Amino acid sequence: MSKRKREFKEGEIIIFSEKEKRKIIEEYLQSGNTKRAIWKKYTGRKKEHGRILSWMRKYGYIPDNKKKNIIFAQKKYHMNDTDNQLDNISEFEILQLKRRVLELEKQLKESEMKTIAYQTLIEIAERELDVSIKKNFNIKQ
Repeated sequence: MSKRKREFKEGEIIIFSEKEKRKIIEEYLQSGNTKRAIWKKYTGRKKEHGRILSWMRKYGYIPDNKKKNIIFAQKKYHMNDTDNQLDNISEFEILQLKRRVLELEKQLKESEMKTIAYQTLIEIAERELDVSIKKNFNIKQ
């Protein structure tokens, strides 16, 4: 976006580049202003109709519940060049990685809870039905 403020006429379609969208999102996240205030600053219009939120989903700032797989880091890093690569990681990528860690921790917790539920179910079934359900690997044939 150029340094001078762009003015948009009412009814004119506003198209921002990816770089401009990311700049708007970053300013919204860092400034503490409302989406409406940020939108008015960049377009002169009062209503933003959820565009900033949709951009945030599109670029991974917030999880999109419709998508199962979110691409979090676009660069691959090797362990031997860790120091140099940490300098090159943007705040956006760090935020994405933190969100990915939280998502994976949530999935792990769910998996652990399922395992406990299945074990409890088997124990209750064995006790109530007086049937061995678990495999016994020590039995000789």
